[in-house]
Amino acid sequence: MSTSKRLLKYALDFKRPIFLGLFFLTAAVFTDLAGPFIAKYIIDEHMTIGRIEIKPIAWLLCLYFILAIATAILRYFMFIYLQSGANRVVQKLRQDVFGHIQTLPIQYFDNLPAGKIVARVTNDTEAIRNLYVTVLSNFATGLISIAGVYIALFILNWKLAIIALILLPIVYLWMILYRRFASRYNKVIRKKIADINAMINESIQGMTIIQAFRREKQMTKEFDEMNDEHYAYQRKLLLLDSATSFNLVNTIRLMMFSIFIIYFGTQSLTTAEIVSSGTLYAFVDYLTRLFNPITQIVNQFSQLERSLVAGNRVFEVLDTNGEKVSQEMMPKYDGHVLFEDVSFAYKNDEYVLKNVSFEANRGETVALVGHTGSGKSSIMNLLFRFYDPSKGKIYIDGIDVTTVPRQTMRQHMGIVLQDPYLFTGTIASNVSLNDPKITREKIEEALKAVGAERVLSHLEKGIDEPVIEKGSTLSSGQRQLVSFARALAFDPAILILDEATSNIDTETEEIIQHAMDVLKKGRTTFIIAHRLSTIKNADRILVLDRGVIKEQGTHDELLAHGGIYDQMYQMQAKSLQV
Repeated sequence: MSTSKRLLKYALDFKRPIFLGLFFLTAAVFTDLAGPFIAKYIIDEHMTIGRIEIKPIAWLLCLYFILAIATAILRYFMFIYLQSGANRVVQKLRQDVFGHIQTLPIQYFDNLPAGKIVARVTNDTEAIRNLYVTVLSNFATGLISIAGVYIALFILNWKLAIIALILLPIVYLWMILYRRFASRYNKVIRKKIADINAMINESIQGMTIIQAFRREKQMTKEFDEMNDEHYAYQRKLLLLDSATSFNLVNTIRLMMFSIFIIYFGTQSLTTAEIVSSGTLYAFVDYLTRLFNPITQIVNQFSQLERSLVAGNRVFEVLDTNGEKVSQEMMPKYDGHVLFEDVSFAYKNDEYVLKNVSFEANRGETVALVGHTGSGKSSIMNLLFRFYDPSKGKIYIDGIDVTTVPRQTMRQHMGIVLQDPYLFTGTIASNVSLNDPKITREKIEEALKAVGAERVLSHLEKGIDEPVIEKGSTLSSGQRQLVSFARALAFDPAILILDEATSNIDTETEEIIQHAMDVLKKGRTTFIIAHRLSTIKNADRILVLDRGVIKEQGTHDELLAHGGIYDQMYQMQAKSLQV
């Protein structure tokens, strides 16, 4: 289905206000077009040579004034209903896009910068709003006005009306030619807007690094290059637009007026057909009214093309395969995890995990260690079903995880990331994520369990302390504790700690370590840790190297083995002594 048809389908979802707006618009056009007929009647019937009839002229002028007021009122209601319908359409479109984004796989967000996604949800949908509000209104007004004018012209003089019909194929041909070039320019312009948004977002997120490494000028230079390219295409579009609008229509207007002057002049020299003054006035008035809506329509070509390109970009998101968010519930499982000959590749056959097999029983703590790129985080991504295995199977309590909806399986999982993300709100809302099942008492218990009270006690409003985006006003330790309490508040059967203590000071780490000893009971816990000292008490340690499990055992067993783990541990011990 084409973009224009899909946009029409959205409009039909809210057809009542749009059709009402078009009804009022049609009525307004015809009350407005009645004016020249009244003027013609006044001139021809009541303003003849030698006599002027004041009373009928006064009544007709009152009628003319009443119709003008009616036109204004009808246009007011037209504007209200068309705007209302357009806003509802865009509201629905944004809801659909944002809702669909929630269903997209993590891979989609890994491959597309956040700024570009934001541009599609905001800038592109706003361009579509202009389609319904501005373009639809002007096109509808123009087309209905043109239709009304042609009806009036045929009533006045069918020969001239036929000549005036030449305008329609000229305007249509121009629209086809315009879209051929404008489409190319607009696609680049919309892409550059998305790129600019992505760069701004990235710059804000990485401002600390930019300023720390004195890259302000370099970033400004890169932004200017991108902005200049955007300007270049905007200029090309401007030059194209300048050839339309008033220039094109004014040229046609002059040609048409020349034809009519010749026609009326020729008629006045013959006795066969004399054109009255009123008819001449009405014709000139209607021609003026004919070119005004044509100008409006031609002026909207640029916005129409921008909106269609924007619509195409929005529908690209909606057409990306997602997975319906499941509301299905399942009983809390025990947390027995089995990886059976699992291989996984993010791209094609570039496997980051190769034939990985291991088992974690309920209540056990399994630690994953290895150098960067060894596959530790990939195992967690598979367990949490951010991705699915390329080969092999993963079972939880004997259930193949791929046979259960992702959201259902995650219902009993909790995760604490290396760089915890906090949302705008309060500390309490970041623990509960506004889940009504997580009561205030449960929030307080979770924070107390992880020892957060000691670290957050100095905050003026306690757990109601405001948190801005990413929790930038809190220390890394405070953010980590809030993230830890969040995972615990949901009481997961499987707890995943992805480098959970790597960004925390020694005192805070001790608080978490003490809390973990209590919290791991009855839970299957997976820990990714660079600090090997934090996993001494793990039930099993898996040592990975380039996607393969090279060693596994307890801390003491691995040290006695004298392999990779022993080397890593000794290196860390020496670095601490230094």
